[in-house]
Amino acid sequence: MGRGKIEIKRIENSTNRQVTYSKRRAGIFKKARELSVLCDAEVSLIIISSTDKVSDYITPSTNTKKLFDKYQEVTKIDLWSSHYEKLQENLNKQKEINSRLRREIRQRKGEDLNGLSYQEVCGLEQNLGSSLEIVRHRKVIN
Repeated sequence: MGRGKIEIKRIENSTNRQVTYSKRRAGIFKKARELSVLCDAEVSLIIISSTDKVSDYITPSTNTKKLFDKYQEVTKIDLWSSHYEKLQENLNKQKEINSRLRREIRQRKGEDLNGLSYQEVCGLEQNLGSSLEIVRHRKVIN
């Protein structure tokens, strides 16, 4: 007597859904191992459950980086370019912030004042005055 076909849709009962997930996850991992051994295939399997628990399998003779590199080579898809571009943008923003802060520090030391307008010099003087008051106040408290 064979099994009846089930309708492929979300299982509403959470207990049944979890049991089915566990059994099918074990089954797919078994198939991945078998495929790896029997056919000498490089297999990588990543499963993320609805509770964000990660389960993974990778052929013992390789590692994830090698597999992704091979995937990129075969498919001619660059998996990392968009990520690299975002990192470059972030790096450029951080460099800009860093150079601005370094310029502010030099100006507070009295260096690099030539490019400042009269209003900017007055603002710098006020900032230094406020900073001096804070330091004096802290000195009195301690």
